[in-house]
Amino acid sequence: MKQFVVILSAATLVSFWSCNQAEQKKSETAVALAAPKVEIVKTIALNYEKIAHSVEYAATLQGFEEVHLAPASPGRIDAIYVEEGSRVSKGTVLVQMDKTQLHQAEIQLKTLETDFNRLDTLKKFGSIAQQQYDQIRAQYEIAKSSVAFLTENTRLKAPFSGVISGKYFEAGEMYSGAPVATVGKAAILSLVQIDRLKVIAGISEKYYPQIKNGMSVDITCDIYPGKTFTGKVYRIFPTIDPTTRSFNVEISLDNREGILRPGMFCRTSFQLEEVEAIVLPAQAVLKMQGSNDRYLFVEQDGKAKRVSVITGNRFNDKVEVISDELKQGDRVIISGQSRLLDGVDVKVVNE
Repeated sequence: MKQFVVILSAATLVSFWSCNQAEQKKSETAVALAAPKVEIVKTIALNYEKIAHSVEYAATLQGFEEVHLAPASPGRIDAIYVEEGSRVSKGTVLVQMDKTQLHQAEIQLKTLETDFNRLDTLKKFGSIAQQQYDQIRAQYEIAKSSVAFLTENTRLKAPFSGVISGKYFEAGEMYSGAPVATVGKAAILSLVQIDRLKVIAGISEKYYPQIKNGMSVDITCDIYPGKTFTGKVYRIFPTIDPTTRSFNVEISLDNREGILRPGMFCRTSFQLEEVEAIVLPAQAVLKMQGSNDRYLFVEQDGKAKRVSVITGNRFNDKVEVISDELKQGDRVIISGQSRLLDGVDVKVVNE
């Protein structure tokens, strides 16, 4: 009986001790869960750096000059001397229209020229009235203008050297003067200059004071990776578009090699004045999932503070960031930031 009591007492003590241990562990776990979680991070001090600021805009290459050739009035097309892709020089006759009206105007001019010369001789001797002389002279001048106009519109010449980019009629067809669907204008032929191209870029109004005529612009095309072409600003539009808050700039680009073509997609890069900017490791900037919003974290009094930013230019593994909330000396978190939430406790461990 005594042995049974001793065994029971020992079992009771073990059970009591086990319960104590369980309670202690439970208490420790509760304390651990209640304690705030501290994230280990690394930081760098924010400083301003001088950078050559640049801005990039997408654009489309265009012929430096382009014209849609058409006569002033409808008529039959006698001949077209070129095809699409033909290279032509300035002054080359491209289209010959029906000459009937021109011939009639030339006959009328010769008649009036004869009458005018005769009356001019009589006027020198005072044999005709001044009014009669003035009338025939006016008719003669009008006839000369008419012949010159019909000559220009009967033989269509190339106003500059270039390439035929469109042919919309054939010889023998009637030109009606109606707009051509592909160009939206009345035309028999289209002529474009490709030895020299232009780019029209829409630039944010905040850069207006820094864009100057004659400044160089880097131009790249995706179909020529790694190759950069150099253009020059030759015209700055004087007004700002109130809808987009941007202004247009025209850039000329030499294309004597002929490897570029109007209609190609391109990117224009303007190298602006050096400015002081915040440049940080690209890894410090995070992107909100499902949007284009960018943000980073700074360490303040042992806590992580989230700061929204806008990214600018990239410099290898660094990126320019823009934010009114950042100031020189801020401790920007560059490691461990992907686990952070705003206000979380952090411990800085910089090696």
